[in-house]
Amino acid sequence: MNLNFQLDDLRVFCLAARKASFAATATELGTSPAYVSKRIAILEKSLGVTLFHRAARRVTVTDDGERVYASAQQIFQGVDHMGETVAGGRLDPHGTLRVTTSFRLGRKHIAPALSLLAKRYPALDITLDAVDRRVDLVSENIDLDIRVGEVDEPHLVAHRIAPSTRVLCAAPGYLERRGTPGSMAELSQHDCLVLRDRNQAFGVWRLTGPNGVEKIKVTGRMSSNNSEIIRGWGNDGHGILLQTTWDLHDDLAGGRLIPILSAYTQPADIWAASTVRLSHSAKVRVCVGFLQEQLGGEGPFALKQ
Repeated sequence: MNLNFQLDDLRVFCLAARKASFAATATELGTSPAYVSKRIAILEKSLGVTLFHRAARRVTVTDDGERVYASAQQIFQGVDHMGETVAGGRLDPHGTLRVTTSFRLGRKHIAPALSLLAKRYPALDITLDAVDRRVDLVSENIDLDIRVGEVDEPHLVAHRIAPSTRVLCAAPGYLERRGTPGSMAELSQHDCLVLRDRNQAFGVWRLTGPNGVEKIKVTGRMSSNNSEIIRGWGNDGHGILLQTTWDLHDDLAGGRLIPILSAYTQPADIWAASTVRLSHSAKVRVCVGFLQEQLGGEGPFALKQ
């Protein structure tokens, strides 16, 4: 395999892959379809693969082409990262910013905050994926993972976004039917709505109270990996739940859920994990600062405690 190809040919290929047309690619580049076809052919010869299925009006990427496209995106991001590192992160943020977070935090707070960020920095292309699992920032090519709970991977850089805690609560109907637990130990005698959280051991609640950190194994008839589902079941009176104050704020304020065992809470600060320090990446630095401002301040997307 001859790898003496130019980055410009890779860029032409990536644009053609997105456009699915050599003619449309040529129009955007201000050149001819013949030139685009020639550059693609040179790249195919260098790599020893066929990148496109060619038709009269349209081209589609082959399986090999899909793999080359994914690798090319990593190459271009690496080039951008190198430039930012050399410049000490002083460049204006630009390029693709890939962010992951959980579903509810993403929908309620991260997505609207990133919408404002995109307006402020038009050279920044933002991708937000909502996932309820622990992601691998390196292998999945992610710039920031916004999570509830501390960053415990030693190879990642942690950035604290906003303070938060988890509290225990239940619907009035459940408490009338089953009674209100008077101690943490009594939780094991109740129906608890267990969230299969990406950062928590299933069915084990660790709470900070008068005697420091304690843990208890809880059970219940219903569990889910989605906090919104758990909150809905809690409102329906199916059991006791442990969730963040920002997630429960409206239900607690409206009396649909009642706090219990208020002496026991669980730390649940919002953190951002990255593979680079803020001084080395303008886009990561700007995003982290903006999220700290929006979620930790008094703005419309701030976490309500």
